[in-house]
Amino acid sequence: MNCRADRYLLRRAPPSPKYKQLRRAPDSYPPNSSTPPADTHLYTMASTKAQRKAKFENVFTLVRDELVAHFTQEGLPEEVVDWYRLVSTSLEYNVQGGKLNRGISVVDTVEILKGRSLTEDEYIKAAVLGWSVELLQAYFLVADDLMDGSITRRGQPCWYRAPNPSLASKLCGRTPPIGLVAVNDSPMLKSAIFHLLRMHFRTESYYVDLIELFNDMSYKTEMGQLTDMITAPPDVVDLARFSLERYSIIVRFKTAYYSFHLPVAAAMLMCHIPETYDIRLADSTTKTIKAYDVALSIFIPLGEYFQIQDDFLDFSAPPEILGKVGTDIVDNKCSWCINTALKISTPEQRAVLERTYGRKGDLEAGTDGSEHDVKTEGTDHAAGGLCEARVKEVYEAIDLRKVYADYEQRVYVQLNELIDAIPEEGTVVDEKGHEVTSHAGLKREVFRSFLSKIYGRGK
Repeated sequence: MNCRADRYLLRRAPPSPKYKQLRRAPDSYPPNSSTPPADTHLYTMASTKAQRKAKFENVFTLVRDELVAHFTQEGLPEEVVDWYRLVSTSLEYNVQGGKLNRGISVVDTVEILKGRSLTEDEYIKAAVLGWSVELLQAYFLVADDLMDGSITRRGQPCWYRAPNPSLASKLCGRTPPIGLVAVNDSPMLKSAIFHLLRMHFRTESYYVDLIELFNDMSYKTEMGQLTDMITAPPDVVDLARFSLERYSIIVRFKTAYYSFHLPVAAAMLMCHIPETYDIRLADSTTKTIKAYDVALSIFIPLGEYFQIQDDFLDFSAPPEILGKVGTDIVDNKCSWCINTALKISTPEQRAVLERTYGRKGDLEAGTDGSEHDVKTEGTDHAAGGLCEARVKEVYEAIDLRKVYADYEQRVYVQLNELIDAIPEEGTVVDEKGHEVTSHAGLKREVFRSFLSKIYGRGK
């Protein structure tokens, strides 16, 4: 298939049953009506989070089939194509199963910026961008689990520990794990992004901008991962490497850029929002808005707030609420909790943290770095044993819960002030003062929608 026909495969081919599933479901029709309303060519904003997620997940079938078709067209062996496609193998195993918040936020942002429901073509494009963000997330997670030696991810074995699908039917007994093949699978997930962008956006004026955006966000996240690995290398506990300043750098590069700025910046590009635009205010003055700088100025502190919240919940939320047992303490994570504790603890409390943080079980580190039996009262009831319990005792003694609560209220006010500063009450104009109709500028609702999902969450 030539490039032009290939690019428009979804647009020109007759709708398949899978594609028809994306159309409006009966439960979104008006009350007391068994037929769709007149505007069936539009995608309405789903009324519930579950409906939005289901609609978004339907597009994954198209994304997966398109990527697998490309593998097939390349003439690769059948078992290689199967590896890439089949349930419980690379593509579906690593991309699906999460909350999909990053991907869905692309669609939500496009709808907010356009101020209306999306056409079918617009929804597919927005969802493809969303799944591209999810593919990037999968790329990071596969590599991260391998570097950390993690055991499970989303309730199943990490990809490198999963049974090798190409050997499952050829060996008797225990199937060996995927192992180091995951080193190649991880960048393949990332490469799939650029195939999708070429297929769906090559003729768009912002195509190169999308490529640069994904490359830049990926590179920055890899910088953050490197900083994290050097700060808290596996099996090496050295709290002298930790600080709130170092933590802030890790969070900005490892979380904020790709989890918050990337989805919105991609949606902004799709909505033709330029780097800068002018808005004529009610008093007839004109203000120049650097749109992507404004978005980044909000998403950096918002992303940091999200990660701090995540770290705090790992310590404070019960497993039955959090959905997992928190392991940041025993895993020697450079988290907000330990960095805050190191900053405000007494010398005696710091000494306890030095002996117990990042240690599994009941053996503390001696003053010379050697292990010795802990002669303390208590039982080995926590995931990390008595060492983890001692760390948590310090957290409680310094009233970390209040420190966090004060921080959350403070950052919530600061973020709202940044959002309120975005001018909406005016008209977007060009350099000659004529009204612009190609876009309506930034909307505060984009940023409030993110903040409302995060503020006060308990898991």
